[in-house]
Order: sequence, then structure tokens, then C-alpha cells
Amino acid sequence: MAVLRPAGEFDQSYAYDMATIRRRWQWIALGLFLLALYALPLYASPSLVSFVNRAAMTIVAVQGLNILTGYTGQISLGQAAFMTTGGYISALLMIHAGLPFLLALPLAALGAGLVGLIFGLPSLRVKGFYLAMSTLAAQFIIPWFVRNAFPKVLNGTQGLNVPPPEVLGIVFNAPTRYLYLSLSVLVVTTVVAHNVARSRLGRALVAIRDQDLAAELLGINLFKYKLQAFFLAAVYAGLSGSLFAHHLRHLNSETFNLTDSVLLMGMLVVGGLGTSLGPILGTVLVLLILELATVAGPTVATIFPGTAASTVQALRPLFFGVVLMLFLIFEPRGLAHRWKLMKAAWRLRPFSH
Repeated sequence: MAVLRPAGEFDQSYAYDMATIRRRWQWIALGLFLLALYALPLYASPSLVSFVNRAAMTIVAVQGLNILTGYTGQISLGQAAFMTTGGYISALLMIHAGLPFLLALPLAALGAGLVGLIFGLPSLRVKGFYLAMSTLAAQFIIPWFVRNAFPKVLNGTQGLNVPPPEVLGIVFNAPTRYLYLSLSVLVVTTVVAHNVARSRLGRALVAIRDQDLAAELLGINLFKYKLQAFFLAAVYAGLSGSLFAHHLRHLNSETFNLTDSVLLMGMLVVGGLGTSLGPILGTVLVLLILELATVAGPTVATIFPGTAASTVQALRPLFFGVVLMLFLIFEPRGLAHRWKLMKAAWRLRPFSH
């Protein structure tokens, strides 16, 4: 959809034409929004701080999945497995190698990206359902590996006790402190993902998604760009997994499971595939729905006294499934597309209906 601009606004330079934020008031609004997020521990409740902290770390993983699935069209059900990889690499580097967190974090992302390359190799031969099944293999192979391989190092099914991050002498051992780390990583990954989408790489990925045969005829190396998409998606998953591991302070093979991979895909679908805003909107909405299901659990148990505890616990996947189904039927392009329509309607008023 073409971008509608206010009357009298013209592009006077290439830099202005490519700018995402054009007006001074938009920069001010963005700065105030970020300031409010970073100051959240000063005025918000601990539960809200924990929610924003968890949402920020989850958005990073969904952004990586958006590069692979949203822009490249390669379905992946192994994102949570790459989060496990990043978490284990980061924890092992800090525990056994004694590396600081700021060095272990990018190395964990790089290690997860290399593992993602391995599972991205089938992408040249298969696509669609078959590619989803091949990436699903990562969700079984990687947890099996951390449970059974090198038990003296990986500690088998018991997992690892992960130390808290320490930066410049400050130990981030509480959600109110950890929020600054997760938000900082989120800001960086958001800027990188948005610029990747607008770069030559992003245009090649979109061409592969829309019509891979035509893209190949135009000279785009399918195998090269697909592997780059898998690498970037796994790097983002590694970052998210490392942040989660040091936040939870414990990590094992079941910390990130197949259900989490499905949730990440659902967040992307709800937010909007192939958009910069989609991962943020989808993650926040789905997490709010899951929180609502948790709050509604005791109410359901009160209304229906015979309801088993397992039934109350099933409200979370039930709510998620219903919302995902409704979005697929009534809003298949996600919340980001609806937001674009709302902005267009506002700019066209009073002529819009």
C-alpha cells in the first residue's frame, strides 16, 4: 500500500525520502516513549515491569522469525530450539570461559546463527510444509543433544544454573535492573531489522518470498539469500535465548520447547508478516491474552467448581488458539496492516468512510 503523506510535504533529498521518522514531533514522541520505558521501574508496578521485560526479550525472537518467514517466506518451527542454543552458549561461556556478559551475548548469537545455517540447508530443496517439517527437526535434535551429550558440561536434564549479567560493575539480578538490558538489545535489533528490510538483502528476500523462480531468473542466488535469512533468524533467536537464560537464572532442554516455537509463529501472524511493527504488536497482544487467561483461571474455577486444575491451565492455549483463528479469518494481514489503514483513514479525513 502506498504511503500517504500530508499535503505540501515533498522529498527534497534522498536521505529525506528514505527517512523513517520525518517530523521533529515524531522524534520527540519517540524519545519520550523510550524515556518512559526506561523509567518504568521508577513508577510502575513490579508485575508491569516483568511483563515489559518478558515482552522485550520475546519480540527479539519474533523479529528474527519475521526476517525468515515474513520477508523470505520460509516457514520455521525451530525458533525456540535456536533460543536454547543461544542460552546454552552464553551460559557456558560465562561459567567455564569466564567471559563477561557483553562478550558472551554476541558470541551466543553468532553460535546460534551457525547452527541455524545447518538447519537452513534443506531450504534449497524443499519449501512450504516440507520445510516446516525439516525445521521442526531442530526442535527435537537440539534438546536431545543438550540432554544427552557432554553430561559433565551440560548437566543433562538438570540443566545449568546461569549467572546474572554484570556490566560495568552493576549486577542485573532483578527485573527492575534487567529491563535496561532487554530494552537496549530490543532497540538495537529493531533498528537493524528495519534497515535490513530496506536494504538490498531485504529486497532480495522479498523477491524470493513473492516468486522464487522469477527472482532466480533475475540473478538472485536463492541458496545464498535463504541461508542468510536462516542465519539472521537464528542470531536473533540466540540473542533472545541468552537474555532469557540470564534472566531466569536456570536453563535446561525444556526451557524453550515446541509450544514456544508455535507461540512465536502465532505472534508474528497476529502482528503482521513482513512488517517492522508486526512483531511488536503481535507479541504484546498475545502476551496480554495469555496474562488474561491466567487471571481468568481462578474465575473459571469459581464459576465451575468441578473444573479440574488441568482444565484451568488449558485456558492459555485455548485463548491463544481462538485469537489466532479469528485473526486468520478476519484480519489475515495482522495488526500492522490495520494500523496502516487507520493512519491512511486519518490522513484522508473528512473524505474517508
